[in-house]
Amino acid sequence: MSFLSFIPFSELAQWRSQQSAQKRLILTNGCFDLLHVGHVRYLQQARQLGDLLFVGLNTDASVRGLKGPDRPVNREMDRAEVLAALGCVDFVTLFEDATADALIEALKPDVYTKAGDYSLDNLPERTTLERLGVKTIFVPFFSGYSTTSTIQKLT
Repeated sequence: MSFLSFIPFSELAQWRSQQSAQKRLILTNGCFDLLHVGHVRYLQQARQLGDLLFVGLNTDASVRGLKGPDRPVNREMDRAEVLAALGCVDFVTLFEDATADALIEALKPDVYTKAGDYSLDNLPERTTLERLGVKTIFVPFFSGYSTTSTIQKLT
């Protein structure tokens, strides 16, 4: 399945080179397994920081590595399509690595956002972001919303 706002990882550098330098590119990433209001609020706030919001989505294999063998609940292309359907999300790609360093290298965003449960001290991509001069903004974290807690309620 394909949709217009999905860009394969192998095409990111070429896509970025064709973008107008006048458009401010915002990048975020995550698993986004069971989409909930905390995700939506986060993505909406991230989108307000620029002209285009690009979401890097962990592949199924990387989600299993991060979250355990029973995750993800939803397959990667299903998660990508749901994210792409949100009005605040302009583009989606999949990435396999445990960190978003290669994604950041390929896209060279103007701004990289993460939820407020992160800080520069625990951000794995910090070195890459600083080397490339990418501004990092932490969007407020909406406590009480998590995919893990939703799954626990269901079991």
